Amino acid sequence: MTPTALRERLREAKGFIFDLDGTLALSDRHSHGYRPLPGSLELLALLRERAVPFVILTNGTVHTPAAYAEMLERAGIEIDERDMLTPAVVAAKVLVSKGHKRVLVLGGEGVAQPLVDAGLIAVLPRDADRSADAVFVGWHADFVFPDLEVACQAVWSGAPVYSASDAPFFATSAGRTIGISRAICASIYSVTGKRSRVVGKPSASALRACAARLGQKTRHLAVVGDDPVLEVRMALDGGALAVGVCTGLTDESGFRSQPPERRAHATFPSVRELLGVMREAG
Repeated sequence: MTPTALRERLREAKGFIFDLDGTLALSDRHSHGYRPLPGSLELLALLRERAVPFVILTNGTVHTPAAYAEMLERAGIEIDERDMLTPAVVAAKVLVSKGHKRVLVLGGEGVAQPLVDAGLIAVLPRDADRSADAVFVGWHADFVFPDLEVACQAVWSGAPVYSASDAPFFATSAGRTIGISRAICASIYSVTGKRSRVVGKPSASALRACAARLGQKTRHLAVVGDDPVLEVRMALDGGALAVGVCTGLTDESGFRSQPPERRAHATFPSVRELLGVMREAG
């Protein structure tokens, strides 16, 4: 995309979707202690000044949206918890639409609470009644073998598996960290042969949830992230503007190495450079 075309697309964008880890901020390996990355505070301030709405979409489920919003506020990133979306928020919408009632949850409060808030029954592996009509896998650092047994029993009884993310890694201040939900779902698949449905990025469900929150069609949005197979793919599949930044998992060569049809419309060293182009675009 030419610089002129990019500025035009940025000027016309009616809403922005930002990745969190590696794009706007970095945390430790447990998604605590966030610190903003260069240009993130100024970019969000510019969007507020121009009355352009934005949401933050993370693939993390360590915390509830409210807890994420509180931690980010301490780091100087102001975000309403309703504009902080996680795969658990998306999963709740999907599970309700599919008519599920009892969901076996592999994860903590950040995985379970959005489901409960949507009226679903969150079943835990150690509950007396572990019957469930669906399984949802998120951040579960305390995963143990009995959890796998319970999940496989649910699958054998007909429960579909939903996953927060299939990403093998995510960016932290200490480097890349293994994506737990992918590892757990791989274990379930190896035993049952049942594949999971991803509801976080890059799924269409995640993009639609953001678009609904922003009140816009996906083609009118810009998606900014550090991963070409998550944010960029999601944006391209939905007709949105795809913007890559190199402050997380992927450097410039990583974005360039993607097939031509899967490359971001634009790539920047960080959101600070994106901020500069947006100021030029007016």
